[in-house]
Amino acid sequence: MRADAESVRRAAAAVLDPEIGRPLGELGMLGEVSVGFGGRARIQLRLTTETCPLADSLRAAVDAAAGSVAGVRSVDVEVVAMPALERTELAERLRREATPLTGGLGGGRTAVYAIASGKGGVGKSTVSANLAAALARSGKRVGLLDADVWGYSIPQLFGVRRAPVVLGELMLPVPAYGVALMSIGFFVTEDQPVVWRGPMMHKAMEQFLNDTYWGELDALLIDLPPGTGDATLTLLQLIPDITLVAVTTPQTTARIVATRVAKMAAETGVPLAGVIENMSASECAQCHAHTAVFGTGGGEQLAAEAGAPLLGQVPLDLALRDAADRGVPVVVDAPEAGSARELIRIAGSLPAARRPSIAGRSLPLAVT
Repeated sequence: MRADAESVRRAAAAVLDPEIGRPLGELGMLGEVSVGFGGRARIQLRLTTETCPLADSLRAAVDAAAGSVAGVRSVDVEVVAMPALERTELAERLRREATPLTGGLGGGRTAVYAIASGKGGVGKSTVSANLAAALARSGKRVGLLDADVWGYSIPQLFGVRRAPVVLGELMLPVPAYGVALMSIGFFVTEDQPVVWRGPMMHKAMEQFLNDTYWGELDALLIDLPPGTGDATLTLLQLIPDITLVAVTTPQTTARIVATRVAKMAAETGVPLAGVIENMSASECAQCHAHTAVFGTGGGEQLAAEAGAPLLGQVPLDLALRDAADRGVPVVVDAPEAGSARELIRIAGSLPAARRPSIAGRSLPLAVT
């Protein structure tokens, strides 16, 4: 059986661009496709930039898709850059179709969770990264915004360190383990501090929210800065229909500080989905015995005080620490570890997307 060029084109066109999350054919990223004698398929893959960091993985995906067509014996993928005019047109089309987060992402179809903590050092970013990766493993389309500008750690936790691809004035999130990522850490060197005052942070967050092509997400997680300062309040005010998740440790000091987060949620009218107690106990790698290094009861007490559910208690085990150091979410690296099992369970219990509220928004009026 001899393969035809149209069948090969359809197969290659269905491959998703990992940064934009849409089929190559829909994005105009396929050029000429032909099939010669002996079942040799030739495909032109047109990348959005000459220096596309995912060129090799895209080439491999197109090769595999075309190779699955009956009658194809070999595949030759030619990689070129998309012409400048078409690249500009694509950027403008994506910009028109993008829904700014500040306008209500997905019209209520996207669940937006802000992961907060009263203080640093409780593992908020690790929890954020693993919840996002766990949701992605379950088949959801997930984004993660690292809003902890001064203490960014999402690039390390996902093992990625490169600048996002930019189309026109639109940034494309950096994909890793099925999660679309955006962080200030992608724009600076690993050891470079971000010495910004409040207004600069505010401007950067607006750009991350409005000038990033997030696409159609099922869930967006926002790793907030610790505390209840200006940065956190800014983000809660910028994004409608957001739900807060508080992270604490069992320690009394951490619980007392985290109480302020719960009170902030109540004062700002942001619903609190629940409390996650991290580092609930240290698990021995040999005997699996648990030691309450930071005490007990902090998460339960905070949840009771806030009138919110205790979503889960994540143990501190070697798998969690080792995976974070290597830049892999533990839910991907060691899903059978105690910490991973609990994080996967918590991710599955997060509430569904909030229905958009009309409070405080201008509504169109019609005269009949």
